[in-house]
Amino acid sequence: MIRLFVGLGNPGPEYEATRHNAGFWWIDAVARKLGATLHADRSYHGLVARVNRPMPGVEGPVWLLEPQTYMNRSGKSVAALARFFKIASQEILVAHDELDLPPGETKIKLGGGHAGHNGLKDIHAHLGSADYWRLRLGIGHPGVKAEVPDYVLRKPSPEHREALEKAIDRTVPALDALLRGEMESALRQIHAKPPRPKPPKPDPLPPS
Repeated sequence: MIRLFVGLGNPGPEYEATRHNAGFWWIDAVARKLGATLHADRSYHGLVARVNRPMPGVEGPVWLLEPQTYMNRSGKSVAALARFFKIASQEILVAHDELDLPPGETKIKLGGGHAGHNGLKDIHAHLGSADYWRLRLGIGHPGVKAEVPDYVLRKPSPEHREALEKAIDRTVPALDALLRGEMESALRQIHAKPPRPKPPKPDPLPPS
């Protein structure tokens, strides 16, 4: 089961609506679902919520975390909480923005590389392991590698923001399966692609 849910982003109002903060948006949605409120906790360098037995069949507390260390030092926050409460890496899920998926698509996986993502890179280093779950929230790619740093720190277009919000709404219901450790069920829900828009109806033929 997942005992620690982490969302990655950067603190401060100037970053709040940027693509790099998609992980924060997901944790905010999870907190609403669980009726939890995140509070600043200096011990764990982040915004933290503890939820006691959020549903039947779930043993012990569940933690929500939004590191406030800036993206490239996220591991400091994650490792501090995980080590204090003896949470294994396989019991951690990290939600983050993903360049290699288009807006609206989501994927979940256990382990793997960090693909240059600074938040994941630092979590790898502090946990000493890559064996944690990642929820990848597609934000699309600018098409040119040199443009990536500016791209992730800009606001998405209204269409892309709407696609991200719909993806979050679609994946949060997988929380029940994640809490119970039913990872195959969670995977099926999260990997379901968003429905394609219906093609426009053809204009009626004018009377002859």
